[in-house]
Amino acid sequence: MLATPSTYTIAAPDGRALDIPATVDRDHDPYPSLESGPAIRRYYEEQGYVVVRVVVPTQLCDDVRRAFADEVKPYRGFIYRQTTGNPERHEMTAHGHVLNPVLNIQDLSAEMFPRFRSHGLAILTHGNVQRVVEALFGMPGKIVQTMYFEGNPATWAHQDTYYLDAEKIGRMAAAWIAVEDINPGAGRFYVYPRSHLIDIARNGGDFDIAFHHDRYKSLVLDLIDRFKLECRAPALAKGDVLFWNSKTIHGSLETRQPEHSRSSFTAHWLPLNQNLLQFQSRVRQLDLKFIDGVAIHHPKDLNVFKNRAVMFVETTFPAAFRLAKKVAIKAMLR
Repeated sequence: MLATPSTYTIAAPDGRALDIPATVDRDHDPYPSLESGPAIRRYYEEQGYVVVRVVVPTQLCDDVRRAFADEVKPYRGFIYRQTTGNPERHEMTAHGHVLNPVLNIQDLSAEMFPRFRSHGLAILTHGNVQRVVEALFGMPGKIVQTMYFEGNPATWAHQDTYYLDAEKIGRMAAAWIAVEDINPGAGRFYVYPRSHLIDIARNGGDFDIAFHHDRYKSLVLDLIDRFKLECRAPALAKGDVLFWNSKTIHGSLETRQPEHSRSSFTAHWLPLNQNLLQFQSRVRQLDLKFIDGVAIHHPKDLNVFKNRAVMFVETTFPAAFRLAKKVAIKAMLR
């Protein structure tokens, strides 16, 4: 609901009422401009996140949304999904939005989804995005994971580092790229500023992702309360980007305006000199390919036959495959 003409009231992850900006206020925007590299890095290091305006051209945003509508939404087959990591068919909302986000745009079939894949990668590797990433890292970066959202899966409060990070914990950064104006009740992205300065329990033991995930979720909410952390859900217009640190607590707010989509990309970046650490326990070998001058990890490139064969097994014997994956993760975290 609207609290004032310029704010919107919604529930925060801890259940408390939260007033968030309904739209971008250009006259009182607290964030540094795209041209201010040192200021961007300073804000990011102090707060654990930063918003940069007008990073991606409007036309490119419109092109990728059209391509998604034309190529991806009508597709009835399996696509790897961000929420589970599994190949799934579309799960649709009552208003016709794809709810289960696409995982790793770079791995999509170039034959099946040529325009969406091409436009999506053009956004993820856009020169302005690279420019901000280099300002944050002090060097160029490489992409290790990407996602595309249309509907809102309402992500719980978490840190990325629990799942993936740089080998030097805290060196990974991520970007949420709005390709449409994000309505306040459509699943606005939120962060807890300065939460990246708090050390939270490592993945493993009583908090492992495979069998004790709920304990980790409860721990994060307890820390939000204990440290009296403030929740912020900045307004993002088409082409704006929110960058955050791997240790920053973040997620997406509940859906109050289900008629609106939240079309957006996410990319996780590492400095070029860092390896990928998975579940805080294993250094992952990367399958890097250069696209528009950016090294991008392709974990399950479906343009390669062997990966299509793996997907066939996953979709033919899903229960057995997923149990084996959980057991493997548990063994990794011992």
